[in-house]
Amino acid sequence: MIFSDDYFMDQALKEAVRALEKDEVPIGAVIVIKDKIIARGYNQVELLNDATAHAEIIALTAAFNAMGAKYLPDATIYITIEPCTMCCGALYWSKIGRVVYGGKDLKHGGISLHPHENLLHPKTLLTSGIKDSECISLLKNFFKAKR
Repeated sequence: MIFSDDYFMDQALKEAVRALEKDEVPIGAVIVIKDKIIARGYNQVELLNDATAHAEIIALTAAFNAMGAKYLPDATIYITIEPCTMCCGALYWSKIGRVVYGGKDLKHGGISLHPHENLLHPKTLLTSGIKDSECISLLKNFFKAKR
């Protein structure tokens, strides 16, 4: 069975809901190779008291461990919100094959903030806007509830 970007973004959204349930900023990520999820992650900044514990970093670490490798050229990461500059750097060094994200982050997104620079590896393919309204709604509702 071949799965779609929508299917895997739904899986990333499930991770974002896990973050929300722990009162973390609701961003989730999954890493896929050959239609199989090899790693999952959600924001754990508060839980781990670690500003770098973003969903992408958690998922990348799990994927490196699962694969026993430091590079992921055959993998795709699905992230509910555009990765920040730090996460773009981690994705660059992972040499991940493809990055798919849902909603844009005009304040903190590494791609939106650096439109004339490619912060991802030159061979990394980029897709955006997958289930963007669901991804953005989850984030907006979280911050609205905090105010």
